[in-house]
Amino acid sequence: MKEGNRTYNCENLGLREIPDTLPNTTEVLEFSFNFLPTIQNTTFSRLINLIFLDLTRCQINWVHEDTFQSHHQLNTIVLTGNPLIFMAETSLTGPKLLKHLFLTQTGISNLEFIPVHNLENLESLHLGSNHISSINLPENFPTQNLKVLDFQNNAIHYISRKDTNALEQATNLSLNFNGNDIKGIEPGAFNSKIFQSLKFGGSLNLSIVFKGLQNCTIQSLWLGTFEDTDDQDLTSATFEGLCDMSVESINLQKHHFNDLSSSTFRCFTRLQELDLTAAHLKGLPSGIEGMNSLKKLVLNANNFDQLCQINAASFPSLRELYIKGNMRKLDLGTRCLEKLETLQKLDLSHSDIEASDCCNLQLKNLRHLQYLNLSYNEPLGLEDQAFKECPQLELLDLAFTHLRVKAPHSPFQNLHLLRVLNLSHCLLDTSNQHLLAGLRDLRHLNLQGNSFQDGSISKTNLLQTVGSLEILILSSCSLLSIDQQAFQGLGNMNHLDLSYNSLTGDSMDALNHLKGIYLNLASNNIRIIPPHLLPALSQQSTINLSHNPLDCTCSNIHFITWYKENLHKLEDLEETTCANPPSLRGMKLSNVKLHCGLTGMGIFFIVVFVFLLILLLIFSVKFILRWKYQHI
Repeated sequence: MKEGNRTYNCENLGLREIPDTLPNTTEVLEFSFNFLPTIQNTTFSRLINLIFLDLTRCQINWVHEDTFQSHHQLNTIVLTGNPLIFMAETSLTGPKLLKHLFLTQTGISNLEFIPVHNLENLESLHLGSNHISSINLPENFPTQNLKVLDFQNNAIHYISRKDTNALEQATNLSLNFNGNDIKGIEPGAFNSKIFQSLKFGGSLNLSIVFKGLQNCTIQSLWLGTFEDTDDQDLTSATFEGLCDMSVESINLQKHHFNDLSSSTFRCFTRLQELDLTAAHLKGLPSGIEGMNSLKKLVLNANNFDQLCQINAASFPSLRELYIKGNMRKLDLGTRCLEKLETLQKLDLSHSDIEASDCCNLQLKNLRHLQYLNLSYNEPLGLEDQAFKECPQLELLDLAFTHLRVKAPHSPFQNLHLLRVLNLSHCLLDTSNQHLLAGLRDLRHLNLQGNSFQDGSISKTNLLQTVGSLEILILSSCSLLSIDQQAFQGLGNMNHLDLSYNSLTGDSMDALNHLKGIYLNLASNNIRIIPPHLLPALSQQSTINLSHNPLDCTCSNIHFITWYKENLHKLEDLEETTCANPPSLRGMKLSNVKLHCGLTGMGIFFIVVFVFLLILLLIFSVKFILRWKYQHI
């Protein structure tokens, strides 16, 4: 099946060979879940332009000599899930730029199994879910271009200096040991080495990991655990080895902390990012010192009762703070974050936050905040200029949070830099024409799921104050009609979503002054589009009319003709079908053929009518002439 230009998907078709119908120009081939127990130099010889080849779970046992000798452009080979028994030394020769090799779940127990010929340009090698117990690479294995080496879910328990010496030529390597219970690391094994990322997720004893990584430099260190891992609780002693290494980012998700205190963070002073997602925290200790370098703190899915319990003053240089999905109802408190003067991004979504007067006291002194997410929370009462403390906001997300706004004021008046505002499903009072006042640079507005009075957008509405809008989403707003001048002031708009409403064709009058926009009218109540409204559609760039009860009779012939002539502008053609008459129900509109001229029966009646008319005329003339003759 063709998916795109020179891309073909032959997955799960029970094939035992490459189909002859596959063109020689194929560049991307998805061939997984077929049956190719042996592959050799004739298997793919015709497809010399291959760039990407996926052979996942094709029951491959043997990969013979020179299998890919003719495939000079091939850069990715995926052999995941094949029970490999043999790979010839020259099986991977041919490709000049082989960069990515996937040998995940192939039963490999020894790295000597991997052929080293022609791997000089290899950038990623994926060896997860095998039976490998040592990471000692074969002699002469080229690592100078290696960027990703994945050993997750193997049987590696000990890492020696000899193992890591083979990786010396690799720079900024990402090394994955997730799912291996590391029980020992030889001292000096990682000495003076530099890594883009190291992952030891699921290790039962992190003290071993920290001590083994002494004197190395790591940009990202992932030490999270998993639900089914019975690991040790973390203590201050666990992190002692961290003082002797250079790390920018650490992830400790789902761990338990024992006797959490300020001393626990003694070796965290050089961190720039710290992720404590789902770490069962009820608060962070006061008195944490020296964490002036921390720029990003993730505290998602924890158990805080109040925002002040994170003791934000301990992290004065924070730019990003995430407390998403708190497991308890989170009280914003007052001035809890006022020491975070450099904070730019704050996510408090999905945390059952409720406040009657929001949000100036809660967000006190956050003058550099640019991104604020308060979506999926409990009702919030927004005061006049509710975000006065955050004048630099560029994105504000309040989706699925019931907003109580005191009309006729606007809670957004001072947000002159706001570009994106998500107010979807907020139960807004859309009759408040001043609701969006002050948003002079707003480009993207989402009002999905809010209702308008009487199901109509009138000539005077809340959109009149946001003339800079480029994207407007009004889907699922129970709309029945739109006034002809409702969008009159929105000349910059290029995307309008009116899907999942109850609009009819007559509402398109409101689009007359809009040009070149993406218009989504899917799932409405459009049956007939009158001829005088077709010019409004013609001037748009892309239109979606799918899932409407379209009339495919001669009453709609002008629209159907226009539709067929403008298929290049329309999307979701498969779901744009007829609803009436019953004989054509479900037929794609592009396949409809109507004959709306005179039928044979119609012509017969017209001939009879004309004949009778002529007879009547003849008799009338005769009668008039006779009458004149009698009166001479």
